[in-house]
Amino acid sequence: MRKYAWRIYMAIIFAILYIPILTLIVFSFNDSASTADFTGFSLDWYRELFSSAETFTALRNTLILAVLSSLISTVIGTAAAEGIYKMKNKLVRKSVISVTNIPMMNPEIVTGMSMMLFFVAVAGFLRVEYETIGFWAMLIAHVTFCLPYVILSVLPRINELGDSLSEAALDLGCTPLQAFFKVKLPNIMPGVISGMTMAFTLSLDDFVISYFVGSSNFQTLPLLIYSMTKKKVTPDMYALSTLIVFAVFVLLVISNMKKDKNSPKRHGGRKR
Repeated sequence: MRKYAWRIYMAIIFAILYIPILTLIVFSFNDSASTADFTGFSLDWYRELFSSAETFTALRNTLILAVLSSLISTVIGTAAAEGIYKMKNKLVRKSVISVTNIPMMNPEIVTGMSMMLFFVAVAGFLRVEYETIGFWAMLIAHVTFCLPYVILSVLPRINELGDSLSEAALDLGCTPLQAFFKVKLPNIMPGVISGMTMAFTLSLDDFVISYFVGSSNFQTLPLLIYSMTKKKVTPDMYALSTLIVFAVFVLLVISNMKKDKNSPKRHGGRKR
């Protein structure tokens, strides 16, 4: 009885999670603009999507921002995770980890408002229009809230790996930098890739912080879709969302394949 109850429970959970996404995908191929009646299969909304200059500008801005913020946060986060691991004082180490986790626990609206006030003050100090630093403000904001997730993904890998391989590389003549890049980094790469993937997806769909920090001359897809909700969301946005879902799905599959490839193989017990 418990076995069937558990299966029913999991089926309900997956239905709640994925039926809305499947509905969006189905209606992106709808022949009409209706979201209640599927009148026939058509690719018209995809054609309209690829002919919209405004949508492509927002998509380009979103991808540029997501790629740059994920790369920068991955580099800084990996270095920060290594630095935290090297800390000898346990109290300082726990304090740094707690401070690092604050952006994850802090409500996004509070983070967005505080960053907006900070960058407005910076623009006033530099005596420039806010639009001048709009892109850089949004990039710094995205790196800030992506950074803890990268550290959270990389630090357990470093703790699991330990110092034995790095010390062996040092004994064999490697410099500390060579030992990190040639020995430690390849072994913690699954955590690095996982953190970068998470940072990319978080930056890709962020709205709240982008809404507060963004400027009028740099619009991302979430901001564009929000502006459409004041009037009407056109079905070409369903087509765009479908493409993003498939892109993220492919990215996650590649990431999981990479992690499986880099994970140590399990061997049987050794004979004495």
